[in-house]
Amino acid sequence: MRDQQRAHSPESGIAPLELSTFVGRSAELAELAGALDTARLVTVTGAGGVGKSRLAARAAARCAPRDGVWHVELAPVRDPEFVDYAVVEALGLTDHTTRLPRETLLTHLEGRQLLLVLDGFEHLVDACAELVTRLLRRVPGLRVLAVGRRPLGVAGEQLLPLAPLGEDEAVELFVDRAARCGVAVRDEADVREVCRRLDGVPLAIELAAGRLRMLSPRQVLERLDDRFRLLTGGGRDWLPRHRTLRTAVGWSHELCTPEERLLWARLSVFAGRFDLDAVEYVCAGHGLHCDDVLDVLGELLAQSVVTREETPVGVRYRMLDTLRAYGAEWLEATGDAARLRRRHRDWYLGLATWCELDWFSSRQDEVAARVEADLPNLRCALEQCLSEPEDAHLGQYLAGSLWFYWVGCGRLSEGRRWLEQVVALDSGHERSRLKALWVLGYVAILQGDTTAALGVLLECREEAERAADPLAVAYAEHRTGCLALISDDMERAETLLRSALGRYEEIGELNSNVLMGRVELAMTRAFQGDLPGAVRLCEDVRLVCEDQGERWARSYALYVLAYAAWADGDLPGARSLLTDCLESAHAFRDLLGSVLAVELLALVTQAEGDAVEAAVLQGAAARMWPSVGLPLFGSACFDAPHRLCETAARERLGDDRYEECVRQGAALGREAAVRRALGQLGSDGVPSPRGPVTHVTASGAMRKPAASPTRKGGETTG
Repeated sequence: MRDQQRAHSPESGIAPLELSTFVGRSAELAELAGALDTARLVTVTGAGGVGKSRLAARAAARCAPRDGVWHVELAPVRDPEFVDYAVVEALGLTDHTTRLPRETLLTHLEGRQLLLVLDGFEHLVDACAELVTRLLRRVPGLRVLAVGRRPLGVAGEQLLPLAPLGEDEAVELFVDRAARCGVAVRDEADVREVCRRLDGVPLAIELAAGRLRMLSPRQVLERLDDRFRLLTGGGRDWLPRHRTLRTAVGWSHELCTPEERLLWARLSVFAGRFDLDAVEYVCAGHGLHCDDVLDVLGELLAQSVVTREETPVGVRYRMLDTLRAYGAEWLEATGDAARLRRRHRDWYLGLATWCELDWFSSRQDEVAARVEADLPNLRCALEQCLSEPEDAHLGQYLAGSLWFYWVGCGRLSEGRRWLEQVVALDSGHERSRLKALWVLGYVAILQGDTTAALGVLLECREEAERAADPLAVAYAEHRTGCLALISDDMERAETLLRSALGRYEEIGELNSNVLMGRVELAMTRAFQGDLPGAVRLCEDVRLVCEDQGERWARSYALYVLAYAAWADGDLPGARSLLTDCLESAHAFRDLLGSVLAVELLALVTQAEGDAVEAAVLQGAAARMWPSVGLPLFGSACFDAPHRLCETAARERLGDDRYEECVRQGAALGREAAVRRALGQLGSDGVPSPRGPVTHVTASGAMRKPAASPTRKGGETTG
């Protein structure tokens, strides 16, 4: 009985409050309990303040070994030689003989069954590992639960890495701790943002909740830029290293070697996740040899300063924002911050260059995923370029090089924001600014902002001719042709696009933009009634794309071909082409390509005799358009297929039923809308019945609509 009481007493380092106010972590608690049932040595690892000690205390409280649960707090022990003494003291043993403490331990534990909790061992790893190995070998009834910021590295050790709380559990903890301070708060936007900014780290959240005695959640949020000054004042029953956020993080910092501290500081220039190649380029040199970076990073990983994650683009590393902020303070103190930020900028400039070149290849999927994964760091690089006047041309180059991501991966709005900022700068480098200008014009076109697009493209054309830059002239002319296309001026659009394509051929330019120019030219032909000519152009594009492995521009060529198939009465062929088109567009998060495909699928579905499903798809498309820009570009030609489908569906269903189906489609989120369009599932999840095929023949006037979708598609892609 005495053993059990001591195991759960405040003197043993597990305060009763910690056990009675445990919030969340049910899955982790169950996993730890299961591990303790099957393994003799379990180690809970994680960053400082993530809740390791509390989880271990909770799990230990559920155990009932015959001879009790004993807790050893090792944080106050500085000398490895005194680890054995600390365990002897925690077990309440008294020995006045000349025996070494290890012998006393082995004698006492012989024949006993107990759980030994070693908390805070990270600064005494070698001594603890040696002790645990010896005790487990000599005492069959012993189990050990180790708690620290790194593994012990002992054979048979079962690791349980503890991540921060999920958002919902973090909010629950914040609300609970606020209530204990006498403050009632709700699950609201400011509370959730505080929890997100604090990475879901329980210690930081509890300290932030403690500030609600004086501050509102909004005020706490506004002060988080100086989180180390704000987050202090832990309870008297808290472990000393947990009473302030700075102390908790500083404890990890003290355990690092000079090289590890240096890398920690340098890693603070990264935002979000980063890979090893980036670390080796950005952080090596000036006191940290490139060959040593991998080993030093491995030590930071072992100490839970850095975490490792498997992602769709491979292994990535990241630091919690709190640890990053601590490292950033140290980096500023070294006087090396500006150089590191430039190194970071240069790496991501190189990455963007590689990605733009590789976009026109079979690696498009990889490129899109890579840019998506590295977007936080690319944003940091853009911000760095904007912050230094001498780097303005680099910002223009970077924003322009990412054209394929802005227009092809659903980032029109963000792309326009960066592009407008960089073109406003006087960089003194015409080529980089000209590229940013035509890309900005292209983005504005896709958003349906024709006035802004025209002004930017005229400026680009004039400056390109003055600078004698034939490539910029070609791109400005190409995009002006796109503008004419969505403005329903087909003759001018065809003239400009043919001229731009001729310039590309003369220069030797061939990429996704050039192929999209050919698709857009096909649209002008279709809008003018020449569907066979449009098909020839798009079949050629399709062949080039398949030879190169290019899927993005190919999806728009398929879109035009699908419309032609519909016009010819080949509904199965049209559906097959559109399915391929939509799958590719959705994979790239190309919102414009996706919504165009859904619009045309509605028309095909109506032609197949299912007016109900056609109306549902039109409703789904209507919900998607605001995320892209002006619906159907405000173009009569692009709108004609939509009107054709709507007219036929209303005639078949009646206005009330049609509107009801449209509302049903508008209730679908983007993912659900795409799944429905691809699978043609009814509202009950079963394939919708198809009525008899009643293909609507297009009059001469309706031939325009048929090509219209294609042209739209071209805009998106190019």
